[in-house]
Amino acid sequence: MSIYQEIILDHYHNPHNFGSLKSPTKKNQTLNPSCGDKITMEVVDKDGKVVEIAFSGEGCAISLASASMLTDFAKGKSLEELKKLTPDSIISMLGIEVSPSRLKCALLPLEALKKLVLE
Repeated sequence: MSIYQEIILDHYHNPHNFGSLKSPTKKNQTLNPSCGDKITMEVVDKDGKVVEIAFSGEGCAISLASASMLTDFAKGKSLEELKKLTPDSIISMLGIEVSPSRLKCALLPLEALKKLVLE
């Protein structure tokens, strides 16, 4: 098993920022109907920056690890900076080659975050 696979499994079993916020300024739920993965993302932003971020939901290891890594990355970042994230940004964070059938899983958290920062 590669170090990247171990990191993904660690984020899956011990997700960072998992849960909900007391008073989110924005909240979004995104669903992948093809596999049933569901991510709810919440954020508190102030002065154009992410102060707090959390996610909850259910899904495969790739989906939840991606959400965990993405929320770690998003803390303290400006909304403008987060708007510039691309699918390649997420694939790079994961550090593994993602098959076409798992790409939607990996990108679901990015879709949720983009909806939040574009509101």
